Amino acid sequence: MRPVSQLHIASPAVAVKPKSLVILGATGSVGRSTTDVITAAPENFVIEALVGGKDVQALAALARKLNAKTAVIADSDAYQDLKAALAGSGIEAAAGQDAVNAAATRACDLVVAAISGTAGVLPTHAALAAGRNVALANKESLVCAGTAVLKAAASSGAHVLPMDSEHNAVFQALGSGVAAGRPALGATRLAQHGLMREIARITITASGGPFRTWSANRIAAATREEALAHPNYAMGPKITIDSASLMNKGLELIEAHVLFGIAAEQLDVLVHPQQIFHGLVSFADGSVVAGLAHPDMRVPIAHCLAWPARMSAPVKHLNLAEIGQMTFEKPDLERFPALGLAMAAMRAGSGHPTALNAANEVVVAAFLDRAISFGDIPSLVERALNRCAQAGVLHDPQTIEDALALDRIAREQTQGLLTPRH
Repeated sequence: MRPVSQLHIASPAVAVKPKSLVILGATGSVGRSTTDVITAAPENFVIEALVGGKDVQALAALARKLNAKTAVIADSDAYQDLKAALAGSGIEAAAGQDAVNAAATRACDLVVAAISGTAGVLPTHAALAAGRNVALANKESLVCAGTAVLKAAASSGAHVLPMDSEHNAVFQALGSGVAAGRPALGATRLAQHGLMREIARITITASGGPFRTWSANRIAAATREEALAHPNYAMGPKITIDSASLMNKGLELIEAHVLFGIAAEQLDVLVHPQQIFHGLVSFADGSVVAGLAHPDMRVPIAHCLAWPARMSAPVKHLNLAEIGQMTFEKPDLERFPALGLAMAAMRAGSGHPTALNAANEVVVAAFLDRAISFGDIPSLVERALNRCAQAGVLHDPQTIEDALALDRIAREQTQGLLTPRH
């Protein structure tokens, strides 16, 4: 296979029908990076709908910039403000959760699922159930409701394209041209293609975050500002905190477990501070195929937007001689217990990942509000999981309703552990 940097979308001399897109989470960090890729090749895309959370002005400005047909704000109270911000543009305005779900099911070639957190689960599921191909940047959809989400994809024949850099690297390493024919990248379809028995291990990498070299005591006492200082990526606050605790890497392991249908014991994490290697697939014959690129979300975004073709992206191409040296190390589960908790939840299954994700969202929000310390995050998540187990509520959710019900229970159990500081 030629290097990624040498592969491009069809020559401009060849007529290419523009690809129609719906972007969920358009005003977030992934949404903004998606906009960069689109504006670098605007003739390749038509924007059917953009969905934002609460930032009316940012959504309206983006809708005008991309000439979107519809703009949807999740906050139902913001409808009049959005309508006013779009006045004279000809862009339709809508608001509320029903409008978000309607946008997700709108006729299009690809839905970019980039709404952060559990809020992205319902529209992602709706898009797949409606047969829309989804570029997935919302890992919570698979961590919280993996069974239901992949059932929806399999039933409708929709494709799931992983947009997280690690999973996209693995997808490409497996051979995206081969994998593309499957409605979902689950265990059954990998087995049907005889690929599962060929895989020895899948490895995703972690930068190690801002605390990679810190002592356990210093990590536990880290401030909000220190935890938000990621060394490589500019992301939203929640995912940045997860990256600092390495919980994000644990959630990504669970996502890979569901997405690629590979056993938990065949998945691992490698700390790689330079973040050039993103994912590696080790095959039974000893061969290893890896996905390499600069740590720039626009690389996997461009891959998903153009798939199954390739397109030029507004990114720096890789020059290994310029980088010179790269380092690798095992993650330290004693200093980063959140990763160990996630790995244990992945092995346990039976609703543990759903409860883990819910508990983590609650305690990270509390940390960002300065209500708890950084060191409280893993201990509170563990206590919440124990509470859920003792209550007998942990089970593998088979439907989206089951998953969201368990999510609510886990949040309630976690909230009960939080007490105001005086």
